[in-house]
Amino acid sequence: MTTELIEEASLGNFSYDAERGEESPVTRALGAVLLLMCLFGTTGNIYTLVVAFGGMSVRSAGSLRIYVVNLALADLLYLSTIPFVVCTYFAQDWFFGDVGCRFLLSLDLLTMHASIFLLTAMSVERYWAVTRPLRARQAGNSYRRLACVAVWLVSSLLTVPMMVMIQQREGRSGKLICFPTWTPGAFQVYLTVLFGTSVLGPGLVLGVVYSRLVQAYWASTKVMWSPVASRALKQKLFPRIFSIIVAYWACFVPFWAWQLTKLYWPEDLEIGPTAQAYLNFGVTCLTYGNSCANPFLYTLLSRNYRKYMAAQGGERPHRRHAFFKKKTHEMPQAEHVSVAEGGGLG
Repeated sequence: MTTELIEEASLGNFSYDAERGEESPVTRALGAVLLLMCLFGTTGNIYTLVVAFGGMSVRSAGSLRIYVVNLALADLLYLSTIPFVVCTYFAQDWFFGDVGCRFLLSLDLLTMHASIFLLTAMSVERYWAVTRPLRARQAGNSYRRLACVAVWLVSSLLTVPMMVMIQQREGRSGKLICFPTWTPGAFQVYLTVLFGTSVLGPGLVLGVVYSRLVQAYWASTKVMWSPVASRALKQKLFPRIFSIIVAYWACFVPFWAWQLTKLYWPEDLEIGPTAQAYLNFGVTCLTYGNSCANPFLYTLLSRNYRKYMAAQGGERPHRRHAFFKKKTHEMPQAEHVSVAEGGGLG
């Protein structure tokens, strides 16, 4: 692998091509999209924090509230790097010094991993709420705080090599660039490990967890023998789970597929530098899109949030929520559904 390839691949979301030439309407449009995503995602995540700290503390929301707060913080930090990405891409130069190289690129990786790990932890928590409701209830908030601390710690450890092994240098065109100091082979191994930890591993966990959640919900509706519950399951739960899984894979797989392709098969890329720059910018938009979608997928469209808004408006929650609760002493499976709905999946 050439040093030029490492130079570009190492930048991740901050990559650019110094020989790309003048900006075009396409690049301006992509830059505008990224800035709009920054505004939209920041607003959604800040609102999520306001709701979480301002009163969405109903009993059913308590189990996931800690995760939601940490997820919103991680997404906010991740979205905060967008202005630097846009500036670097259009200026085709690095203005933020050696400290900026280490801090911004490390923050980019840190918050992306933290967001993904928190999504995985929330999904596992929901799975336990369905399959082991008593154990899930016994696990207090101290356990969830410990899980969040572990998430941030592991994310930080995965980021340390990037912080240590990257520095500011002068690029081919005489402009400054963030450049890794390790060997090509070591860099390949590092990015491959990041792909496994940030996409492949968590993605498989999400797929298994949500497929088993669907099975558990389906079994619960069969035990209750309720056509109404079965229809509600098909109309609301399945599309919700499907959207969560699709959003995850659609946002992260293209980015990492592109990074690994440049890393392992650069000679097979039969597209010019300009097309590569557009493609890199496009897949970068997708990764940030996940942080924009998370407030809606996990909080603002959840059943708990609707209950909270109803309470704020002085309304009573819909009576259908009481159906499962009244039957819990008669049908244990119904309790599973109620607990999982409390987790914000419904």
